[in-house]
Amino acid sequence: MMAMMLGVLAWAMSVQAAEAKPGTSLSGKRLVIIDDDVIGLNGVPLLLLQSPDVAVLGITTTSGSVWRDTATAYALRTLEIIGRTDVPVVPGATFPLINSAEATKRWEGQYGRLIFKGPWTDYWPGDTIQDHPGSSDPTKVPDLPIGNPSRKPSAEIAAAFLLRMVKAHPGEITLFATGPMTNIAIAQSMDPSFAANVKEILYMGGSLAPHQALQGASAEQFAREFVNSPRREFNIRWDPEAARIFAHAPWQKISMIPVDPSTGTQWTRAFLDGLKPAGTALTDALQNGPQPGFPMWDEIAAMAWLNPEIVTKDETLWIDFETSQTAAYGDTLSWGEAYRPHLGEQAQRVILSVDRAKMEAAMAALYRRPVSASSNGGKISTGAKARR
Repeated sequence: MMAMMLGVLAWAMSVQAAEAKPGTSLSGKRLVIIDDDVIGLNGVPLLLLQSPDVAVLGITTTSGSVWRDTATAYALRTLEIIGRTDVPVVPGATFPLINSAEATKRWEGQYGRLIFKGPWTDYWPGDTIQDHPGSSDPTKVPDLPIGNPSRKPSAEIAAAFLLRMVKAHPGEITLFATGPMTNIAIAQSMDPSFAANVKEILYMGGSLAPHQALQGASAEQFAREFVNSPRREFNIRWDPEAARIFAHAPWQKISMIPVDPSTGTQWTRAFLDGLKPAGTALTDALQNGPQPGFPMWDEIAAMAWLNPEIVTKDETLWIDFETSQTAAYGDTLSWGEAYRPHLGEQAQRVILSVDRAKMEAAMAALYRRPVSASSNGGKISTGAKARR
């Protein structure tokens, strides 16, 4: 009888171990997945990858600021630069759920031109400082200024990867969504339990009442985005229907980083030069990475989670997004608890301002950390296979 009991116990333990994979030996590390329209070395991926207490299970890519395949190339190259080719890059949506270039042109014919349309951008004033987002052809991946990747992405699709990882680690994964919400919406539509099993989601998107906080040509040009349309923001406007699906999903915890706090931040030459003495592959690459003058949009999402003390003002609001084909298409809707419509919108923590000096100091410390190959020690097993 004792032998039988021991045998049953051993069988149960083996089943439990098998079900717990992947990632069962990540003792003490916080698990994250990054869903992003990756462009260059800025954004969430580097900061989380450089954080010693964080295990990045994967980067899923989507179109937004650039096409998905370009974002995928940037993600792959970023991982090569810091020696983290153990992290899978999983391509996701190329196009929004419903929105399209043709529909956007029709909308503009009624309501006026959008300032920025990602790779659909066909109007670029001559005085614009930042680079044009590139080709209108989603299959054309340009040569990257940080070098082209030699590695291939996963053969899996982003929504499937998201569902698989969350099922493997229910209630343990923090999801960073710093591009349009298309992959998130697809995953939630495929499995209505998806959002409820994510520990927390932080996203860069939406806009409430931003105002220009810094002086200079770059700050003035980025203010074009919101000065006459304070509720419009690109990540949401690219795929409003996906954003609405996201906003109605039963997340355990949501943190919103709208445009508002980003107006008090900016990449500068002085900040990048301050990284040079570290002399790592990453700090060297960063010298030709983020464009000085750009706001630190996505970085706020990473640093508010890694270093909560940088947040100087936040508020709980109920958030939704406009999907009617009107002048407000893609706009952010918000209410206090007493005034919300009770139509499925969720309470969100909205970050409204940050301490720029504290944030930059914490970012610099992470960027200066030594980089080494597979710093998770081979302990992450995501099961993703490279595309051949």
